Parts: sequence; C-alpha cells; structure tokens
Amino acid sequence: MALEHAILVSLLEQPGSGYELARRFDRSIGRFWTATHQQIYRVLRRMEADGWIAAEEVAQDGRPDKKVYSAAGPGRAALSDWLREPVEPETVRHELAVKIRAAAFDDPAALISEVERHRDGHAALLARYLHGEQRDFPDLTALDTTQELQHVVLRGGIEYERMTLAWLDDVLATLHRLTADRRP
Repeated sequence: MALEHAILVSLLEQPGSGYELARRFDRSIGRFWTATHQQIYRVLRRMEADGWIAAEEVAQDGRPDKKVYSAAGPGRAALSDWLREPVEPETVRHELAVKIRAAAFDDPAALISEVERHRDGHAALLARYLHGEQRDFPDLTALDTTQELQHVVLRGGIEYERMTLAWLDDVLATLHRLTADRRP
C-alpha cells in the first residue's frame, strides 16, 4: 500500500488540511499505517499535482490561509483500482521472537526486562485503542457503513494487542520458570 491510498481513504472519510491529516494519522490511521508529517505534506503536493486531490484555500482569522484537501475523481478511480488488486499476506519480521529463541544459548533471564518493556508498550497501546473505541464509537448500534468499517479495523487492532499481551505473558512465565530451573 502506498501512502497515497491511506491519504485518499482519510480524505474520503473527511476532507482536511495537511495538519488535520497528520493528526488523523497520529490518532487513528497510524494504527496500521505510519507516516511523518513531512511525508504526508510531500505526498499531498504530488497527489495535487497528479489531480488525485483538490485543494481549496480557506481563510483563517489571525493565521495564514490553509489548504483543505478532498479526493478528486482521478484519486477515487486510483483507490477503486487499488481496492480490487490482490494483497499478499504480510511477511512478519519479529526481532524479539528471534531473541527469545537465542536465549536458549545464553541466559534466559537476560531477556526478562526487554519482554516486560514490550509488554508495557503493548498494554499502553491496547489501553489507547480501548479509549479510542469508547470515544469514537459510543453507540455501536448506530454506526454507518464508514464507521462499521473503521470499527472492524480497530477491533482487529484491539484483538492483536490482546493476543500479543497473552503471548508476552506466556513468554515471561516461561523465562521466569527457566530462570528458576537454572538456579542451584
């Protein structure tokens, strides 16, 4: 997936300025596609030049005018074409998993603090997702199509973090058991 597709999705959900798009990436789209503010602005300029998006100058009191972007016909067509392309399963590269296997050749206790750090990060992310779910989807019985699809992606993130936490708990229990078994 190119950043262009993630931006088009965001603009179809709601037109916005580059700053607003960057905030959306930080808050929601960033759950599954990350981009820096610089990358977003660079791609917006290219997409505007290619006719994929349109920009409207909006005057602001006491501040410089801003550009509000929206998806244009060619952008919608590109997104439609991309939506119909097959997606290959993602290749997983998991450095922590390799380190866990490597612990068999060293001291398993050496990994405990690193696994705990990962666990803390995933627990914080899960808490953020759950907070976002309560904030953005307070009434699950009244969702429109866009909200239903946004919510199903968020649920996938929530379940992924729950699964990861369960696995990290299992890793920690194993490391602690192995460490206890090695004591004289």
